[in-house]
Amino acid sequence: MSRKMPQQPPFLLVNVVPYVLLAPLVTILVTVEGWAGGPLLLDLGLCGLAAAWMLGMFTLRPGWWDRPLIMGVFVAGLVAITAVLVVRHPAAGLFTPAAYIYSFTVLRWPWRLLGVAATAVLAGTAQASGVPATDTFGVTMHATIVAFNIAMMCACAWVLRIAEKEEERREQTLEELSRTNRLLEASLAENAGLHAQLLAQAREAGVLDERQRMAREIHDTLAQGLTGIIAQLQAAEQMHEVPRPWRRPFDAVKNLARESLAEARRSVDALRPEPLRTARLSDALADVAGRWSKLHGLPVHVTTTGTVRPMTPEAEFALLRTAQEALANVAKHAHATRVGVTLSFLEHEVALDVRDDGKGFDPAGLEAGPAPSRRPSGGGFGLAIMRQRVEGLSGTLQIESEPGAGTGISACLPTLPAGSHS
Repeated sequence: MSRKMPQQPPFLLVNVVPYVLLAPLVTILVTVEGWAGGPLLLDLGLCGLAAAWMLGMFTLRPGWWDRPLIMGVFVAGLVAITAVLVVRHPAAGLFTPAAYIYSFTVLRWPWRLLGVAATAVLAGTAQASGVPATDTFGVTMHATIVAFNIAMMCACAWVLRIAEKEEERREQTLEELSRTNRLLEASLAENAGLHAQLLAQAREAGVLDERQRMAREIHDTLAQGLTGIIAQLQAAEQMHEVPRPWRRPFDAVKNLARESLAEARRSVDALRPEPLRTARLSDALADVAGRWSKLHGLPVHVTTTGTVRPMTPEAEFALLRTAQEALANVAKHAHATRVGVTLSFLEHEVALDVRDDGKGFDPAGLEAGPAPSRRPSGGGFGLAIMRQRVEGLSGTLQIESEPGAGTGISACLPTLPAGSHS
């Protein structure tokens, strides 16, 4: 049976035409004389029963037309009343179009075919009533007329069914196209958001890279040069006593060099990320975790292990940004109850681990391109930035997670050789 709800049948066709068909039948029953088959009142009563059946089961029940079971009972009852009328008088064949109308409009497939075939038998029987069935020829003609009615009307029902199926396919195609358009609009909106995020992070990365470059330049040129000047002045002072006339300008040069060196170092510090300006990496991580915990109401346990080893400002910056991005992902997606941040100083590298006990995800899905609704951190973009930042400093980034088992992000960067930090 088709699951598609039938369309509302044409009002005049189902609410006026069937009653109009009863009028000529009643006229014939009243005016025709000498018809054998029973009293006139019985036949008129059957006509009245047909009208009452249509009125009570359909016309006065507009909410019933889309109920398949009730409509099946309605058509079956109407066919039965029509059959009694046809048996009593062939002129009742004038009323068979009413049964056709309801079979075509309110019955669903395949019950429509059954209703049409039953009505065709009645219509054919009424049409063949004038053919005597007293011999083989008469019986054959009678059967041929009934069969022709059945074949013709069932073919019409079949053609109508094909047209309905084509309409259903067209509507389904339109629905799929509409759904595809909505998905496309959502994807375009998401891509626009990701593009904006990419531009913002690219601008931020460009600014930070420029600040780091300036800090290196100041440290490697100006600060180192001023350090050399101070060292040479101190060496000259130790080798020879500065003549009294030279003492004042000599001290002024040393003081000016020291002040300039201090100012250069302050400039280098000012160009570093805010949490790293006045604190070591471990303290900066604790400060970032504390502010994140206060913002999201979730405690973060920060641990530092091993002996602190020298790191470049770029490495400290990369690990700090990795921790910030990982904590941002926890807040957005993890639904965790516990979060831990561990900074481990190993023999040749520094490792940063951020772990949570949240819902986790499938890391393989990031490589396969997950659906928008399942992408962590904007479709893995934040994780990609972390990886690029860490691997750009000859480090490694590992992501361990599975659905329901939390997530762990581990970043490792090489440390400076002993005595290389200036």
